[in-house]
Amino acid sequence: MNLSPRRLSARLTAIAVALSVALAPVAAQAAQSEKASLPVVRDAEIEALIVDYAKPILKAAGLSRSGIEIVLVNSGSFNAFVAGRRIFVNTGAIIATERPNQLIGILAHEIGHLAGGHQQRLRQQLERAKTIAIVAGLLGAGVAVAGASSGARGAAQAGAGLMAGGGDLARRGMLSYQRGEESTADRAALAYLRKTGQSGKGLLETFETLDRNNLFASGRSGNYLSSHPLPRERIAALKQVAQESPAFGRQDSPALAQRHDLARAKIAAYNGGASDVRRLFARNPRGLAALYGDAIATHLSGSPTTALQKMDALIAAQPNSPWFQEMRGEILMNAGRWQEAAASFSRAVKLDKSGSGILQAEVGQALVTGGDRSQMDKAVGLIQSGLQSDPVNSVAYRFLAMAYGHLGDVGRAELATAEGYWHAGSFRQAKIFATRAQQKLKPGSPAWLQAQDIIKTKIR
Repeated sequence: MNLSPRRLSARLTAIAVALSVALAPVAAQAAQSEKASLPVVRDAEIEALIVDYAKPILKAAGLSRSGIEIVLVNSGSFNAFVAGRRIFVNTGAIIATERPNQLIGILAHEIGHLAGGHQQRLRQQLERAKTIAIVAGLLGAGVAVAGASSGARGAAQAGAGLMAGGGDLARRGMLSYQRGEESTADRAALAYLRKTGQSGKGLLETFETLDRNNLFASGRSGNYLSSHPLPRERIAALKQVAQESPAFGRQDSPALAQRHDLARAKIAAYNGGASDVRRLFARNPRGLAALYGDAIATHLSGSPTTALQKMDALIAAQPNSPWFQEMRGEILMNAGRWQEAAASFSRAVKLDKSGSGILQAEVGQALVTGGDRSQMDKAVGLIQSGLQSDPVNSVAYRFLAMAYGHLGDVGRAELATAEGYWHAGSFRQAKIFATRAQQKLKPGSPAWLQAQDIIKTKIR
């Protein structure tokens, strides 16, 4: 689990923005460097849960074979957005949704944006809006110059007004366009949920929560200057359609609800420790999720013996949970008991049905932590196996570099470091280490060519 090297930096806050980021153009621009520009969180348990939520919706939308990736963002705000072929989900959205169906509704909405090709059309609208603003500005400047040269003071004032008005016109047109796309994504979400036999009630509940929290403080500008319809308008538009579905009253299965709460407990523990866990599960302080969060918080507070006792009790209650075994391995590894940690991680891999590359790599990472040179070849193989199914695991590359270092293979160690930097988005550092690696690798070898790819790739 890659949450563990340090606690998540952002504490969860109250719901702060509407479903699907209002500043979608900013998200789209950030996607040029994509995950590099965002505080990304890697966690096998939470990723597996979100993938299970998204998979049937993607199939209903005809996107199941599109190679879409789920990315977790370390942010306490309630938000999700799409960029490229990725769906970004804030940890705050997971915490704030009390039921799986609520988060599934959010994902269905975002998948509606993907299936509708809204990003491409948004870029086209942005170009159009920029053109309108530029032309209006030029026209306004021309009127102002003509007025000044002829001494017509009123004309000069009209020119200034036209420049301001032109930009405002472009902005209003852009926001109106975005509101239309949001409504389209809402309707698509309900269609996907109905097709998969899931309720649209969670999506309505999300909008009702937004409305209760008055997150669209209108002021004088009102809805006209918002890129999203007001929650009450969305509820009114969707309620009848959602209620017509035969699955509207369908409840989440107890097993799925428990997985959802376990993920929320983990996020709460890493963000705010035991106090946040207690607040989140005040209604059921002795439930499995509350106990899980408490065990993680105990581990993070530096009490490995007590944390292990708590995790062992959880494992006794659910012996087939790969995530309890993974957390046990995390505690053991941080306590320096690397052999036991590797054994726990291995059990997690065997129990895991998602095939997480993170778990596979963690077995090797535990061996690297032990520093036993005789285990390094095995560690390299295990980490590389994990990277085959999850090639963007930048933490695994760091441990792979350490393993090669123990083996005295400096060239491959520097290449692994370069790949880690590359997948973390630090392209300049990646090129530096790839250049250093090439100087130590056999020219023309596969490793040398890998380094060459990093060096020669141009970054926009």
